[in-house]
Amino acid sequence: MVLAAAIAALGAAQPDSKLTNATLTAVGGIKVGHHTLAERPTGCTVVLIEGGATAGVDVRGAAPATRDTDLLDPAKMVQQIFGISLSGGSLFGLSAADGVLRYLEEKRVGIAFGGRRIPIVPGASIFDLAVGDAGVRPTADCGYRAAQAASAAAVVEGSVGAGAGATLGKYGGIERAMKSGVGSAAVAMPDGLIVAALVVANPLGDVIDPATGHIVAGVRAAAGSGLADARALVRSGTPRVVPSGGNSTIGVVATNARLSKAEASYLAQLTDDGYARAIWPIHTVVDGDTVFAIATGTRSGTTDLVALGALAADVMATAVVRAATQATGLPNLPAVRDLRR
Repeated sequence: MVLAAAIAALGAAQPDSKLTNATLTAVGGIKVGHHTLAERPTGCTVVLIEGGATAGVDVRGAAPATRDTDLLDPAKMVQQIFGISLSGGSLFGLSAADGVLRYLEEKRVGIAFGGRRIPIVPGASIFDLAVGDAGVRPTADCGYRAAQAASAAAVVEGSVGAGAGATLGKYGGIERAMKSGVGSAAVAMPDGLIVAALVVANPLGDVIDPATGHIVAGVRAAAGSGLADARALVRSGTPRVVPSGGNSTIGVVATNARLSKAEASYLAQLTDDGYARAIWPIHTVVDGDTVFAIATGTRSGTTDLVALGALAADVMATAVVRAATQATGLPNLPAVRDLRR
């Protein structure tokens, strides 16, 4: 029954809205681009906000690979960012942000200083070095190419860009894991508020549909192609396989609301609840879970942070489920669509 629910989830988990584009780029002023290094695979996903946006961040996992997140502290001087770099390659992949900076500098996007423009581009990477040749890593060139490819079109989901090497369900080791990728979702409210999310889901744990409680993808059973259920493994005392293949779920929530830096930081914290609803276990000592929050401020008027945070968690949970269901499998790493019916 659980397996049937996972198959059914392939076309599910997209929030109801009047949006024709129910992905991160539904928020005006945001562009997204991918560049995939198919030879490993790994890659980069870039979010561009060339007009600038207020931003915050929340890091919950104990093993993060991040860059320039301190700048997003409300007490720090920088008030706007112009891009976010997401990549594979763990700490090595953080260099992808250099290419995004170069692209934006060439376009004269950033904070004015001494006749130049300095783009602010924080970033995060997933640990995907257990998939393919770990010597193939995203570089500044990967970030530059992803920035060149960025557009306001609906985000391409699945095993592309930073999600090309993403996996999930690694409690039983990489040998029993499944393929994951990039997922995105958005919702529009009657008053014009838009909230959207993009995620690269690469967790130790299983992905669970919050609407049903059924496992969408996760640790595969030792025999056959069924799912073992990480919850059952933990509660039965089954020890975790170490090493587990490397983890981290990294994502972006965006809104057209007008927020302060402190409010954007709080929004990132609230959005993390979406991870907790759709991934089990989450925020572990071997995950580097990170959420960036960006507010373009194009919608005038005040916004209820209670409602905004609730919507943000919902769209992030949906994005996580889509990251699992839209993935394409690799040899020995099946995706949801590869599960035996």
